[in-house]
Amino acid sequence: MILSSKKQASYILALIFLGLIWCYQKLISPYLAPRCRFLPTCSSYAKEALETHGLVKGMQLALQRVCRCHPWGGSGFDPVPKKEELD
Repeated sequence: MILSSKKQASYILALIFLGLIWCYQKLISPYLAPRCRFLPTCSSYAKEALETHGLVKGMQLALQRVCRCHPWGGSGFDPVPKKEELD
């Protein structure tokens, strides 16, 4: 499979962000008190958003979610929207 250079760069960046999320979940998060007000957690949400929607839309969704994760931002079940819901 041959990807255009733009798609290839986007794919590589998405893999890098997924790696950073993995490192956070495995190496840092276990030593912190639970803070996320949502299910799935913000890091799991970001991982799923990147895998489902790609780099640009996935990062946008993840950043919006992190910005909502504060005492006045609500809580509860907040799944990643399906691709069809955003089209």
